[in-house]
Amino acid sequence: MIDYALAAPEIFLTVAICVVLIVDVFLRDEQRRITYYLSMLALIGAAIVSAVFGVEAAATTFGGSYVADPAGNALKLFAYLVVALVFLYSRDFLEQNGLFKGEFFVLGLFGLLGLMIMVSGNNLLVLYLGLELQALSLYALIAFNRDSARSAESAMKYFVLGSIASGMLLYGISLLYGITGTIELGPLAQALAEPGALTVPAILALVFIVVGVAFKFGAVPFHMWIPDVYEGAPTPIALYVGSAPKIASFALMWRVLVEGMGPLHVNWQDMLIVLCVLSLVIGNLLAIAQTNFKRMLGYSTIAHVGFILMGFIAGDESGVASAMYYTLVYVLMATAAFGMIIVLSRRGFEAEKLDDFKGLNQRSPWFALIMALIMFSMTGVPPLVGFWAKLYVLDSVINAGFVWLAALGVVFAVIGAFYYLRIVWYMYFAEPADETALVAAPDMRYVISANGLALLVLGVFPGQLLNLCATVLA
Repeated sequence: MIDYALAAPEIFLTVAICVVLIVDVFLRDEQRRITYYLSMLALIGAAIVSAVFGVEAAATTFGGSYVADPAGNALKLFAYLVVALVFLYSRDFLEQNGLFKGEFFVLGLFGLLGLMIMVSGNNLLVLYLGLELQALSLYALIAFNRDSARSAESAMKYFVLGSIASGMLLYGISLLYGITGTIELGPLAQALAEPGALTVPAILALVFIVVGVAFKFGAVPFHMWIPDVYEGAPTPIALYVGSAPKIASFALMWRVLVEGMGPLHVNWQDMLIVLCVLSLVIGNLLAIAQTNFKRMLGYSTIAHVGFILMGFIAGDESGVASAMYYTLVYVLMATAAFGMIIVLSRRGFEAEKLDDFKGLNQRSPWFALIMALIMFSMTGVPPLVGFWAKLYVLDSVINAGFVWLAALGVVFAVIGAFYYLRIVWYMYFAEPADETALVAAPDMRYVISANGLALLVLGVFPGQLLNLCATVLA
C-alpha cells in the first residue's frame, strides 16, 4: 500500500504551485503582490504539513523510491525558511526594476519542489528527476530578465555545463544499474558491499556520479558556472541560486554517496579530497582578485564547498552531521550577504561592486554592523556561528586521520579572511562613494537584521543546531 501521508509536503506544495500559477494568470500587474502573498502562504502551509506529518524514524513508500526521515524533514523545514527569505528580500527590488512577475515565484516554488524530491529520494532516478526539476527552474530563473544580455549569457553557460553534468550523472546511474541490477539506495549499498563488487565498471560509474554531484555543488574543477551566474543574474536570482540549491546539493551527495555508495567510501573519499583541496585553493585565491562583490561571493562559495566536503571525507555520522551543519550555516550567511546587496541597491542600480560598500557606516551604522557580522561569520571569527561550522568540519577530518587536510583548511581560512575583512575596512574606514540614504521597507529591515543577528545568536549557542543535525542523522 502507498502511504501518501509520507509525501504530504510534496503533494501539498504541488497543489499550491498550481493554485498560484492559475491565480497569477488572471492578475493585472498592479495586483501582482497577490502572487507574492500566495507564494508565502504556500511556504507556510508546506512547513505546517511537514511538521504535522513528520516521522520519528525512516519510512519508505512508492515502492521504496521515496523515504521520509527526520533528517529530510529538518532540511525541508530549513529550505522553506530560506526560500521565504529569498522572496521577501527580492520583492521590492523586483518591483523597482520592472521584474515583479509571477514567474519568479512559480519557478522558485518549482525549484523548491525539486529540492524536496532530492531530499527524500530513495532511488537514483527519483533523485535525478528532482535534480532536473530544480535545474530547469534555475535555468529559467537566471534568464528571467529577458532584456539583459548578461543574464542570457549566464543562463546559457549554466544550461550547457549543467546538461553535460546531468548526462554524466545519468550515465553513472545506468552503469550502476547494469552492475548491480538496482537503483534503490538500500539494495545498491548491499550489492556494492559484496566481495568482488569493486570492478572497473563500478569505479567508472563512481567517477561519473562524483562529477555530476560535484558540479551541482560547484566544487573545483566543476565550478566554472558559479562566478558567471552570480555576477550575470539579477541579485534576487543570484540570492536564490546561492542559497536553497546548496541544501539540495548536500542532500544529493548524502543520499547517493553516503547511503547508496557507502561501501565504496575509500574510493570516493580520495576523489573528494582532490575536489576539497582544489576548491579551497582556487576559491580563496581567486576571490582575492575580484572587484565585483557578487563574483567574490561566487568564489567564496567555492571555498566554503571545500569545507563542506571535509565532512563527507570523514564519512562517519559525525562527519556528515558537521557537513550538514556547515551547509545550513553557509546558506544563512549567503542569504544575508545577498540581502545586503539588495538593501544597498535602488531603482536601476545594483550595489554589486566592492566600492559600493565604502563608507556604509556613515550612511547607516546599523546596516554596517549587520554586514560586519556577516563578513566576520564567513571569515570564521568567534563567537559567530561561522567559526563553529569551520571548527566542527576540521575536527571531523582530524578524527578521520587527515590532520594535514585540517591544517590546509586553517591556512586557507586565514587567506580567505583578507577579502572578507576588506569589506569591513571599506565600510568603516573608507569615504562613501555614494551619499544616498538607505531606504528599506520595515519588514525587509527587521528580517535582514534578524538574519544577521541569528549568526551571532547561533554562535553564542552553537550546540542547538549541531545537536539537531546529529540527532536527525543518527
